[in-house]
Amino acid sequence: MSIEIIIVLLSLVAMLTALIMDKMRPGMILFSVVVIFLCTGILTPKEMLEGFSNKGMITVAMLFLVSEGVRQSGALTQLIKKLLPQEKTSVFKAQIRMLPSIAFISAFLNNTPVVVIFAPIIKRWANYVKLPATYFLIPLSYVTILGGICTLIGTSTNLVVHSMILDAGMKGFSMFELGKVGIFIALAGIIYLFLFSKKLLPATRPETTNEEDGDSSLHLVEAVIGPRFPGINKTVGEFDFKRHYGAEIKELRRSGRTYTNLSEVSFREGDTLVVLTDDSFIQTWGESSVFLMLANGKEYEPAGKKKRWFTLFLLLFMIVGATVGELPGIEKYLPEDIKLDMFFFVSITTVIMAWSKIFPPQKYTKYISWDILITIACAFAISKAMENSGVADLLAGYIISLSHDYGPYVLLAVLFIITNIFTELITNNAAAALAFPIALSLSTQLGVNPMPFFVVICMAASASFSTPIGYQTNLIVQGIGNYKFTDFVRIGLPLNIITFLISVFLIPLIWPF
Repeated sequence: MSIEIIIVLLSLVAMLTALIMDKMRPGMILFSVVVIFLCTGILTPKEMLEGFSNKGMITVAMLFLVSEGVRQSGALTQLIKKLLPQEKTSVFKAQIRMLPSIAFISAFLNNTPVVVIFAPIIKRWANYVKLPATYFLIPLSYVTILGGICTLIGTSTNLVVHSMILDAGMKGFSMFELGKVGIFIALAGIIYLFLFSKKLLPATRPETTNEEDGDSSLHLVEAVIGPRFPGINKTVGEFDFKRHYGAEIKELRRSGRTYTNLSEVSFREGDTLVVLTDDSFIQTWGESSVFLMLANGKEYEPAGKKKRWFTLFLLLFMIVGATVGELPGIEKYLPEDIKLDMFFFVSITTVIMAWSKIFPPQKYTKYISWDILITIACAFAISKAMENSGVADLLAGYIISLSHDYGPYVLLAVLFIITNIFTELITNNAAAALAFPIALSLSTQLGVNPMPFFVVICMAASASFSTPIGYQTNLIVQGIGNYKFTDFVRIGLPLNIITFLISVFLIPLIWPF
């Protein structure tokens, strides 16, 4: 075993430990590992920086802006209000109306704004029709994940794997190629939620805080702590929240527990704070990344119809344009340097949205999750380091030796399990980065088509159902629904198993070895 292999393996173990302990943002943890590889000569400066200019990473950045434009247009708010029945109904009937539509939307938009918009509206609606909100919030997060695996742009993980395939000199995914298996997983997952979510989810989570009497200008606001909140890992006593934000914390919710005695409780990303404040709080902090979500139970006036329809037209233009641009024979009618791919059309859509002020162009940097982009960029470098050092070949050879009597089908299952464990413990993009070079080496050593291994990474890295920590939307609904960790395990583990079984059975049939 060479010194390079030892350095990479030790660095990866340290990276996984740091990600699980959540002491720093994932982007900084991965960047630290990349710098170690640079200092030890495992990566060249060019290899270290290639991820920062990768088309897939930049496409993800622009999709954040497109999703923000759709959010600010009010189109999603109007849609969810039409989907929610306003008269007395049952959980099953309400889910029938909601879940398939939300899955379809999330196939084309970033999951986080979909959940941020829908979660408080659904919670308010559930209280109005006298149904437990807990029956709807985890299913909301799960169907956004299920919808996201059906298209190339449904989740950043698919774009990351697609870009890694292109960098390896192979043909990547078309817009709807992953839907060949993703649609079956999504349908099975939605049916499972229809049948079992009411049985497996808690009927209620008591909320102890009520609106204050007296000053009518003050009301309660739910605020989910985001990555840029300056008090993370500080106690409530150490960080003066009222001085920073002009609001008084009434309670803090985490993992199904409600804390009202706050002096020694430390803030963590994903915590839900219930604060007493006035209307200026949401106006001031509603568009910042300090909080993932703010909700005060009030209705807001939607944008004009013309703006909503123009935004939906631009979204349709982007999707149809990228799909048509991939059709055989289109390239021969174009200049040599023009490629009508998703990058091309999302660039046009982003600029038009900025010019037409669908999102405020002066504030565009606020709407991009920079930590996710840095994580993706560093993921490319870590993947390259695993190839350069021989770690990918070593791990692939070890996996093959464990399953040499069973052929590529068992190896596909093993790769799914490894990737899925990583995504439940760390992040989906980091999981894909660790799994991709192993998949490439596995297919090379076996002499088989690598595409089944690449597709299974996409499915496994997105299937974060069993814990709230692997996917940001799970964290958001955990706080607003006051769910316990075990609630996710109880309903999510069978969904992980469903995804595993469908993936391992269907993928080799659709993309033969």
